[in-house]
Amino acid sequence: MMNVSRETEELFRKYEAITRVWNPKINLVAPATLEEFRFRHIEDSLQLVDIIHRPTGKWVDIGSGGGLPGLVLAIAYRNEPAAFTFVESDKRKCQFLRTVARELGLTNISVISERIETLAPIGADVMSARALAALPLLLKFVERHLSLAGTALLMKGRSWRDEVKEAKDDWQFDLETFTSRTDPEAAILKISGVSHA
Repeated sequence: MMNVSRETEELFRKYEAITRVWNPKINLVAPATLEEFRFRHIEDSLQLVDIIHRPTGKWVDIGSGGGLPGLVLAIAYRNEPAAFTFVESDKRKCQFLRTVARELGLTNISVISERIETLAPIGADVMSARALAALPLLLKFVERHLSLAGTALLMKGRSWRDEVKEAKDDWQFDLETFTSRTDPEAAILKISGVSHA
């Protein structure tokens, strides 16, 4: 488990508690994963901290849902000069994200309740997404919203190799992969330089 400060750990506990209250109403995470929330969700999301140590500028988390990985990272990076924007089309999930931000006193978060594909380009320095869509579709969103020098961190499941292969039919991109610590068959894809093939 990643070592974090006592204050950060306390914020993670509060976030988990709020998630447990809201989850029966709007299904933020699979109910079966609640018992392993710290490992399955928080530890999983914290892996991105190893890839981008000191973020600056605009961090855009797309399909934020229950705040994974976005909220976890906004907590971990709350003292860094990075502003987090969560894009989520489900208004109830947006209400949840705003509630957590308010109750945890996080001032580095804004929430946009819109569809990713219709939102005006954001020019993100970093983009993140977890279990959102297949890579060929994700790259459309990345191309639209990532700045030219930006980096996307996409958390993918066990079929990630097939998705990369399929995406290369239509897209060119620079790729670095990191094996997931919470599932050795899953990976984090660090992508930049996205353009149509």
